[in-house]
Amino acid sequence: MCDEMVRAITADGLVRAQAITGRDLVEKARTLHTLLPVATAALGRTLLAASLLGDMLKEDNASLTLQIKGGGPLGLVLAVSDSGGNVRGYVQNPHVELMEQHPGKLDVGGAVGTQGTLTVIKDFGYKEPYVGTIGLFSGEIADDLAMYFVESEQVPTACALGVLVGLDQSVTAAGGYLIQLLPGAGEDVISQIEAGVKKLGPVSAALDRGLDAEGLLREVLDGFELDILQTHPVEYRCACSRDRVVRALISLGRQELREMIEEQGQAELSCQFCDKVYRFSREELEEILAQMGE
Repeated sequence: MCDEMVRAITADGLVRAQAITGRDLVEKARTLHTLLPVATAALGRTLLAASLLGDMLKEDNASLTLQIKGGGPLGLVLAVSDSGGNVRGYVQNPHVELMEQHPGKLDVGGAVGTQGTLTVIKDFGYKEPYVGTIGLFSGEIADDLAMYFVESEQVPTACALGVLVGLDQSVTAAGGYLIQLLPGAGEDVISQIEAGVKKLGPVSAALDRGLDAEGLLREVLDGFELDILQTHPVEYRCACSRDRVVRALISLGRQELREMIEEQGQAELSCQFCDKVYRFSREELEEILAQMGE
């Protein structure tokens, strides 16, 4: 079963919903960054959340960055999504040792921390991106994301994210859902959604018993008539290239680039999202410097 995103709306037009399955994309992140389990769970949830948010963007070339600075041992956790929900990301400290709330339950909130912020950056290619920030209160990511929508966008939201890590540290299941009330939704709708959330239970367990993205929505929105708007694949996709790295070198300026040539004689830069290494010889750096002109 490939990773996929499903978008839906209830037939009465009162609830919009998304769900994602992302075992492969989280496993790719784990492998690329050699993540230990608690980092896998934290970055995995952040990637899934960014994918859900990115898929909400309207413009084709827009991007969304989800940045979590919680003050915990993991440090910065960051994910970037395009408007199709394809994501990339990294965690500052990927090798934090096992942290558990109790045996078998990773302490993601403790590893992320709660003394910090969750920031959403929406870049539509205009002069200034939209930036929204709230203070973290749980570090569990899904709860904080729901609170972000309430505080920053005044949209009542239910969100759940789950990453299941096997005994061999590989990802066995990953996914989540985002459910939002639209104007006109009353207390009866809220009560029905709350009942569905309780009935479904933890997302990772639901996925582990075989539910796909649409199955998540149909269970959590049990009793609603759902119209499926779109289903499409998502993946871990890095946008790095040698040309982008050259532009990064140019952005350093002539003075810093000249000092790099004189002091190091070469450059070796790695992509923080996929760990690919780009190497530049002295001759290549001097050619870039020459192209910059005076």
